[in-house]
Amino acid sequence: MLRLSTEHLCAIRTHAESTYPNECCGLLLGLTQDKILVEVMATENAWSAETSESFSSIHVLADVATKRSHYMIAPEVMLKAQREARDRQLDIIGIYHSHPDHQALPSEFDRVCAWNHYSYIIISVQQGKSTALKSWSLNDDHQFQLEEIIIY
Repeated sequence: MLRLSTEHLCAIRTHAESTYPNECCGLLLGLTQDKILVEVMATENAWSAETSESFSSIHVLADVATKRSHYMIAPEVMLKAQREARDRQLDIIGIYHSHPDHQALPSEFDRVCAWNHYSYIIISVQQGKSTALKSWSLNDDHQFQLEEIIIY
Protein backbone atom coordinates (compact mmCIF):
# COMPACT_ATOMS: atom_id res chain seq x y z
CA MET A 1 0.00 0.00 0.00
CA LEU A 2 1.04 3.59 -0.66
CA ARG A 3 0.36 6.37 1.82
CA LEU A 4 -0.02 9.94 0.55
CA SER A 5 -1.79 13.21 1.31
CA THR A 6 -4.54 15.09 -0.49
CA GLU A 7 -1.89 17.72 -1.36
CA HIS A 8 0.14 15.04 -3.15
CA LEU A 9 -2.95 13.98 -5.12
CA CYS A 10 -3.66 17.59 -6.03
CA ALA A 11 -0.08 18.14 -7.24
CA ILE A 12 -0.19 15.05 -9.46
CA ARG A 13 -3.61 15.96 -10.89
CA THR A 14 -2.55 19.55 -11.59
CA HIS A 15 0.63 18.41 -13.33
CA ALA A 16 -1.27 15.88 -15.44
CA GLU A 17 -3.84 18.44 -16.56
CA SER A 18 -1.16 21.04 -17.35
CA THR A 19 0.67 18.75 -19.80
CA TYR A 20 -2.44 17.43 -21.60
CA PRO A 21 -2.58 16.14 -24.33
CA ASN A 22 0.92 14.84 -23.59
CA GLU A 23 1.84 12.47 -20.79
CA CYS A 24 3.26 14.00 -17.65
CA CYS A 25 5.72 12.23 -15.40
CA GLY A 26 7.35 12.67 -12.05
CA LEU A 27 8.98 11.03 -9.09
CA LEU A 28 7.58 9.99 -5.73
CA LEU A 29 10.01 10.65 -2.87
CA GLY A 30 9.38 9.13 0.50
CA LEU A 31 10.09 6.46 3.05
CA THR A 32 10.61 3.02 1.54
CA GLN A 33 9.90 0.91 4.61
CA ASP A 34 6.33 2.12 5.09
CA LYS A 35 5.82 3.46 1.53
CA ILE A 36 4.93 6.92 2.78
CA LEU A 37 5.04 9.65 0.16
CA VAL A 38 6.76 12.80 1.38
CA GLU A 39 7.20 14.78 -1.84
CA VAL A 40 5.91 14.78 -5.40
CA MET A 41 8.66 15.87 -7.78
CA ALA A 42 7.32 16.87 -11.19
CA THR A 43 9.77 16.19 -14.02
CA GLU A 44 9.85 16.98 -17.69
CA ASN A 45 8.72 14.28 -20.10
CA ALA A 46 11.99 13.73 -21.96
CA TRP A 47 10.51 11.32 -24.57
CA SER A 48 11.93 12.07 -28.02
CA ALA A 49 12.46 10.49 -31.42
CA GLU A 50 15.84 9.29 -30.16
CA THR A 51 14.20 7.71 -27.12
CA SER A 52 11.69 5.97 -29.34
CA GLU A 53 14.52 4.63 -31.48
CA SER A 54 16.45 3.35 -28.46
CA PHE A 55 13.38 1.39 -27.32
CA SER A 56 12.65 -0.01 -30.80
CA SER A 57 13.77 -3.50 -29.75
CA ILE A 58 10.84 -3.74 -27.33
CA HIS A 59 8.13 -5.34 -29.41
CA VAL A 60 5.30 -3.70 -27.45
CA LEU A 61 6.35 -0.21 -28.56
CA ALA A 62 3.95 1.33 -31.05
CA ASP A 63 5.31 2.26 -34.45
CA VAL A 64 4.91 5.94 -33.66
CA ALA A 65 5.61 6.62 -30.01
CA THR A 66 5.35 10.25 -28.92
CA LYS A 67 5.00 12.25 -25.69
CA ARG A 68 1.25 11.80 -26.11
CA SER A 69 1.59 8.06 -25.51
CA HIS A 70 4.91 7.62 -23.67
CA TYR A 71 7.11 9.24 -21.08
CA MET A 72 10.72 9.15 -20.02
CA ILE A 73 12.50 10.72 -17.09
CA ALA A 74 15.98 11.75 -18.18
CA PRO A 75 18.75 9.71 -16.51
CA GLU A 76 20.46 12.84 -15.19
CA VAL A 77 17.19 13.92 -13.55
CA MET A 78 16.87 10.49 -11.89
CA LEU A 79 20.45 10.69 -10.57
CA LYS A 80 19.96 14.22 -9.23
CA ALA A 81 16.69 13.20 -7.54
CA GLN A 82 18.37 10.14 -5.98
CA ARG A 83 21.14 12.32 -4.54
CA GLU A 84 18.71 14.95 -3.24
CA ALA A 85 16.47 12.29 -1.71
CA ARG A 86 19.41 10.52 -0.06
CA ASP A 87 20.64 13.83 1.41
CA ARG A 88 17.20 14.18 3.04
CA GLN A 89 17.09 10.53 4.23
CA LEU A 90 14.43 9.73 1.62
CA ASP A 91 14.24 7.37 -1.35
CA ILE A 92 12.58 7.37 -4.72
CA ILE A 93 9.62 5.13 -3.92
CA GLY A 94 7.86 5.42 -7.25
CA ILE A 95 6.99 7.17 -10.46
CA TYR A 96 3.79 8.76 -11.66
CA HIS A 97 2.59 9.48 -15.17
CA SER A 98 -0.61 10.32 -16.97
CA HIS A 99 -2.59 8.53 -19.65
CA PRO A 100 -4.23 11.19 -21.83
CA ASP A 101 -7.68 10.05 -22.97
CA HIS A 102 -6.99 6.52 -21.72
CA GLN A 103 -7.74 4.60 -18.55
CA ALA A 104 -5.47 4.60 -15.51
CA LEU A 105 -4.27 1.11 -16.41
CA PRO A 106 -0.62 0.24 -17.10
CA SER A 107 0.28 -0.54 -20.68
CA GLU A 108 2.43 -3.48 -21.65
CA PHE A 109 5.24 -0.99 -22.30
CA ASP A 110 4.77 0.36 -18.75
CA ARG A 111 5.09 -3.17 -17.40
CA VAL A 112 8.17 -4.11 -19.42
CA CYS A 113 10.00 -0.96 -18.30
CA ALA A 114 8.87 -1.01 -14.65
CA TRP A 115 11.22 -1.58 -11.73
CA ASN A 116 10.53 -3.81 -8.75
CA HIS A 117 9.72 -2.19 -5.40
CA TYR A 118 8.42 1.05 -6.98
CA SER A 119 4.86 2.28 -6.85
CA TYR A 120 3.50 3.46 -10.20
CA ILE A 121 0.72 6.01 -10.03
CA ILE A 122 -1.18 6.37 -13.29
CA ILE A 123 -3.70 9.15 -13.71
CA SER A 124 -6.27 9.19 -16.47
CA VAL A 125 -6.79 12.60 -18.07
CA GLN A 126 -9.96 12.75 -20.16
CA GLN A 127 -10.45 15.83 -22.36
CA GLY A 128 -7.95 17.75 -20.21
CA LYS A 129 -9.51 16.86 -16.84
CA SER A 130 -8.00 14.34 -14.44
CA THR A 131 -10.29 11.48 -13.57
CA ALA A 132 -9.23 8.11 -12.18
CA LEU A 133 -5.94 7.77 -10.32
CA LYS A 134 -4.57 4.33 -9.42
CA SER A 135 -1.36 2.99 -7.99
CA TRP A 136 0.28 -0.19 -9.23
CA SER A 137 3.24 -2.32 -8.15
CA LEU A 138 4.93 -5.35 -9.63
CA ASN A 139 4.45 -8.79 -8.13
CA ASP A 140 7.08 -11.57 -8.11
CA ASP A 141 6.11 -12.53 -11.69
CA HIS A 142 6.75 -8.97 -12.95
CA GLN A 143 3.01 -8.38 -13.44
CA PHE A 144 1.24 -5.25 -12.24
CA GLN A 145 -1.13 -5.53 -9.33
CA LEU A 146 -3.37 -2.79 -8.02
CA GLU A 147 -1.91 -1.14 -4.94
CA GLU A 148 -4.08 0.31 -2.20
CA ILE A 149 -3.78 4.07 -1.67
CA ILE A 150 -4.20 5.37 1.88
CA ILE A 151 -4.77 9.12 2.18
CA TYR A 152 -3.43 10.70 5.35
